[in-house]
Amino acid sequence: MKIALVGAGNLATNLGHALVAANHEILQVYSRTRESAETLASQLHCMAVTSVEELVLDAELYIVALKDSVLEEILPRLLQGREHALWVHTAGSVPLSIWENRGVKHYGVFYPLQTFSKSRCVDFSKIPIFLEAGFSSDLCRLKGIAATITDKVCEADSKQRVSLHLAAVFACNFTNAMYVIAEQLLKEQGLSFDALLPLVDETAAKVYALSPLEAQTGPAVRYDLGVINKHLAMLESHVMYRDLYEQLSRCIHYEQTNIKKDDKL
Repeated sequence: MKIALVGAGNLATNLGHALVAANHEILQVYSRTRESAETLASQLHCMAVTSVEELVLDAELYIVALKDSVLEEILPRLLQGREHALWVHTAGSVPLSIWENRGVKHYGVFYPLQTFSKSRCVDFSKIPIFLEAGFSSDLCRLKGIAATITDKVCEADSKQRVSLHLAAVFACNFTNAMYVIAEQLLKEQGLSFDALLPLVDETAAKVYALSPLEAQTGPAVRYDLGVINKHLAMLESHVMYRDLYEQLSRCIHYEQTNIKKDDKL
């Protein structure tokens, strides 16, 4: 398809490369930041634009990969003169209804569930893409496009998708924040985060064989107050980390006690 990519961030960069590799044609990359637009456009061998008015009018598909907060503001300008095309956004937390009552006839959601960074290429064939559309014919078109870059094409309505996004924040963003804390604590003692990499790998691998609840280990599972209080004392100079440690320990103990009990009922 002939595609215009509205956005040049982490997701747009990875998605653009995947689409080009699948022989789709990226006509333009739009970004308010010229450097971002030109960097991605040069990689995808297309034109960079920094003004909505410069966007082509004849793309078949417009993929909007922008921050959620700017969608409402920019959509009226984006759609003007391009109402005939198929439009999708890539956000997990933005409902399908954002397209309604805007004069656009074909619209949907194209949500790849993955963490993206510009500096790291990902294998899109392993990434689930969750789709939603206003009409069944548009959903079929989106399934066809998604199938050219991944084997995992799924449907999810707006309520399901926002739950996926919430769960992803816990599974990815919050987990990575724990890595940041761990790295800082190790640096203070002249130690490298590399020492934890085998542990990180095994922790992730376990949930392929066990449920997350079954895979949980550590002092909080048995609520070992001797170890927990020792760790809290060590974190006395890091008030935020200490409070987080305490809350997470309580959460883990609650999960082990209450979820397991509910499962038995």
